[in-house]
Amino acid sequence: MATTVVPPDKKSNYEKLFASCIIKEAKYPEIDTLVAKIVSSKSRYQSVGDPLNIPWYMISIIHCMEGSLNFTTHLHNGDTLNNYTTHVPAGRPITGKPPFTWEASAKDALIYDKLNSWTDWSIAGILYRLELFNGLGYYKQGINSPYLWSYSNQYTKGKYVQDGKYDPNAVSKQCGAAVLLRRMMEQHLITLPNTHIVEQIIAQGNKTMYYSGKVTNEATELQKLLNSAGSVLRIDGKAGERTSTEYFKFSKTYLKGDPRRF
Repeated sequence: MATTVVPPDKKSNYEKLFASCIIKEAKYPEIDTLVAKIVSSKSRYQSVGDPLNIPWYMISIIHCMEGSLNFTTHLHNGDTLNNYTTHVPAGRPITGKPPFTWEASAKDALIYDKLNSWTDWSIAGILYRLELFNGLGYYKQGINSPYLWSYSNQYTKGKYVQDGKYDPNAVSKQCGAAVLLRRMMEQHLITLPNTHIVEQIIAQGNKTMYYSGKVTNEATELQKLLNSAGSVLRIDGKAGERTSTEYFKFSKTYLKGDPRRF
């Protein structure tokens, strides 16, 4: 059974990974096609989510991950709506008879997973529940879940190729849920609590010079922002090599005055 809150260690990790997530440039066209398809069906997601107090974008991402945005499949796992689910969870929905409508099946899937009683729709809360929907098996493999992070700098390889069978060299060919969420935010389709941290870091970095012997308020503020996004810096107002390196993770460029900047 899912907990009612995000475990503190996972919350911090989700926030740090999301703040430093960089989408692979070559994947943008594919991701943007998915996002456009999601937006075109926004009203259907809202019709199911609004009565259950579940954000439409949460449902759309699950639909993309489990059913490839195909409205003839169960939201639970992508099985056909022409019958009850046969894969885990099998035998759903428990009310009604096939063929099922997508909306009826989706409602059953969301209630089965207790998402209708979940209230934390922050970045960490969303990512935790998305990962729970798929399972936490990747933690014991020591990698970030491709279910969340595929198509980003947070994932390279390793995948469960079938239930219980992990292949350390397999590479996911599906866009991760966190990457979809991030792209939707980049396109200003959704706004979540504390989602502007990257923009704040970049803006502050543009005002901050690389350390040349002078402590500055600009450097202090940048270090505070970086730490709030998961970095571990001494807040001393000296934007030296470590501060510039952390800034690079978010902006893809070093601070002005850094000899590494071209």
